[in-house]
Amino acid sequence: MNVLLIGSGGREHAIAWKLAQSDNLEKLYIAPGNPGTARCGENIPIADDDVEKLVEFAAQKHVTLAIVGPEDPLAAGAVDAFEAAGIKAFGPTAEAAKLEADKAFSKHLMRSSAISTAEARVFDRFPDAKAYIASRDEAVVVKAAGLAKGKGVFVCDDPSDGILAAEKIMLDRIFGDAGDTIVVEDKLLGEEASILAFVDGRNIYVMESSQDHKPIGDGDTGPNTGGMGAYSPAPVVTEKLMDQISREILVPIVDGMNRNGTPYKGVLYAGLMITAGGPRVLEFNVRFGDPETQPVLMRLKSDLLEVCMAVCDGTLDNVTLKWDPRPAVCVVVASGGYPGDYEKGKKISGLDRAARAEDVMVFHAGTRIDNGDLVTSGGRVLGVTALGSDIADAKNRAYGAVDMIKFDGAYCRRDIAHRAIRKNTK
Repeated sequence: MNVLLIGSGGREHAIAWKLAQSDNLEKLYIAPGNPGTARCGENIPIADDDVEKLVEFAAQKHVTLAIVGPEDPLAAGAVDAFEAAGIKAFGPTAEAAKLEADKAFSKHLMRSSAISTAEARVFDRFPDAKAYIASRDEAVVVKAAGLAKGKGVFVCDDPSDGILAAEKIMLDRIFGDAGDTIVVEDKLLGEEASILAFVDGRNIYVMESSQDHKPIGDGDTGPNTGGMGAYSPAPVVTEKLMDQISREILVPIVDGMNRNGTPYKGVLYAGLMITAGGPRVLEFNVRFGDPETQPVLMRLKSDLLEVCMAVCDGTLDNVTLKWDPRPAVCVVVASGGYPGDYEKGKKISGLDRAARAEDVMVFHAGTRIDNGDLVTSGGRVLGVTALGSDIADAKNRAYGAVDMIKFDGAYCRRDIAHRAIRKNTK
């Protein structure tokens, strides 16, 4: 079958790489794609938010399935548009995508579904938010309610910093319209984990666990980013805990979406804090996480295309996924200055050598071709991902490949998977 994959990041390169392995695939188109996806299929110069042109292209090329990677086109109704044109689409509708696109909606649904999450208040006026935060004497988390590319969360140990964060979001509008409304939460303590699951509206198939590293600096210091690395599995998520997560979080939220009249299909991402009192939800995302997708799909041995079709057809209960027992670690190589201002157009070298390393894949995230040279074009440039006999081995392989790659200003965290390694050495 012909497949159209929408997006251009590291997540989409990993999805394209996995789709290209399917015996059921005839032709893979990626819009707009990147130099990495070009090795998996044909890149199409259509922006991921130009839904009308994407649907028109899919109809012309007799596309059987469209897979929408990023959150923005999902929130804009890309799946609705494909389905209206008679083309199967993997992902939630615009109404269902509000689970990520509108954090106030998500909080309300969690409360009504009795899902454990941080206590929170929602504000659409800065003076009200300021007064509330000023009344607090404990740490707060301030979030832009809309989509902010994973950067709209400020963890503030001092409430005065929370007021400044609210001011930046609501008055300075650093995230534009995404900051019209904010959510102010209690800070949860514990260890984070990312749980991704396939959902077909009725059935839920949980993938292997993973853990992201959001802050820019080693030791989880500095501002949040879209993700500086990830690994799978996450030892903090035991089999018993995974059962609890499924029972108390995934099943209730899928049921809640059905009661709300917004049935959910696609990938459901639960960002969790594993607290002393059990798992509590930090956020829901309505697509594959980035960079969690890279190590998770490195470990998936089953046909991803078959799974995506089962989700669309409502037959996920007929699917059995097989996983490589070896863990995987992904290290993001970023542009210097990210997540703030950074320069683009830096020539990248050493990529071929890194890609030849055993059990290593280099996924492109922010790259482009300029006069025949591969250069940087984004904040997160590459996701260097490796399998290993254990977490420490996977980490060593990933960093060994990272050290082969050079470009001016290249930066990465050097402690990805440190929690898992610490657990394994106790």
